[in-house]
Amino acid sequence: MSRTEFVLATAIILFVAFCLGWFANWLLHRFTRVAAGDVEQLDRMSQELHEAEETRDQAITYLQQREAELTNQLAQTEAELRAAMDGLRDARHEAEELRTHLAGQQAS
Repeated sequence: MSRTEFVLATAIILFVAFCLGWFANWLLHRFTRVAAGDVEQLDRMSQELHEAEETRDQAITYLQQREAELTNQLAQTEAELRAAMDGLRDARHEAEELRTHLAGQQAS
């Protein structure tokens, strides 16, 4: 085998390898290519996910505000209850003092 034949054989082998690589690349991209319908579906799903996340964030914000309102209302109600209980205790104490005073006056 002469030098020219060796160079020609090497060139043919390299060309065939290039063609096989190109064909394999084309074949791979042909089968793994994403269809336009799939891309549209993914876009729609991502938009729906984004809207769902916004809705979730709004719901969380509303619940936090509502929880703060209810906590405030509960604190006010508890304060009113304490005031009412203190007033009732004072009224009972005063009524007991009046009974004691009346009982002392009746005994005299």
